[in-house]
Amino acid sequence: MIDEEVAAALDSVATATLSYQLRRRGIQNTFLTGLRPLARGRRMRGAARTLRYTAFRQDVFDEFGGGMNAQKRVIDTLAPGDVLVIEARGELGAGTIGDILALRAQVCGAAGVVSDGAARDTPALAEMGMPVYVAGAHGAVLGEKHVPMDFDLPITCAGVLVMPGDIVVGDDEGVVVIPHALVAEVAADAVAQEREERFIASRVERGEQLDGLYPLAADRRHEYESWLKGEEE
Repeated sequence: MIDEEVAAALDSVATATLSYQLRRRGIQNTFLTGLRPLARGRRMRGAARTLRYTAFRQDVFDEFGGGMNAQKRVIDTLAPGDVLVIEARGELGAGTIGDILALRAQVCGAAGVVSDGAARDTPALAEMGMPVYVAGAHGAVLGEKHVPMDFDLPITCAGVLVMPGDIVVGDDEGVVVIPHALVAEVAADAVAQEREERFIASRVERGEQLDGLYPLAADRRHEYESWLKGEEE
């Protein structure tokens, strides 16, 4: 869990800003490449619950794919604020989640669903209040593409390592993954970064050149501090 102040900070900043703050800390690969929200204008934030699909093999699917498989078990145990993150190897030839299972996730209180595969029933998913990020759409079920193998283990989704409990944030641009241990400091510095960038943008709008402005030079820091006081008053 994260406290209300950190949560509010995460909800106020762009995923691009959070990605930059992670890069400053030497963590380079945190933005999930190629995923898009099914509906724009929604924010997503929550703790990762992970689900791994392997490539299809008939005998393995016969053992693990039917009944209350890993997909259904993890969805049934989602808690309020969880984000279900699915590793599907970028396979777009079948859906990885559809409207009924997504509805179950929403009823459980999930904050969102993320998959580097396709989703089915995407018109219905887009109408849900819960954010859903996927790499594509496909009308088929798991079919002969996926075996729902296991959950709550480290996975790779859209090229990014996701650990259970990582904080997952989404906006209209995409999804970023933040190690839980860093989330408070990353959130605070992201808010400070965007505040400074508002000052810079205000000067760019006035026609100022970028040299010494972006990034902000030390000799202009006092100007920013004065602007900041005025903004806070």
